[in-house]
Amino acid sequence: MKRLTGFILFWIAIGMTIMLFLRNGFLALCIILLCLILGYHLFCD
Repeated sequence: MKRLTGFILFWIAIGMTIMLFLRNGFLALCIILLCLILGYHLFCD
């Protein structure tokens, strides 16, 4: 279950990265980094 959650969070972060090119924002960047780090941690452990 942790691997699935990590995989989902990783792809949410990828989608938000695409959103960042359409609308710039510091909050979006923070959420992207949080999702990438949390997704990587959950997927690899």
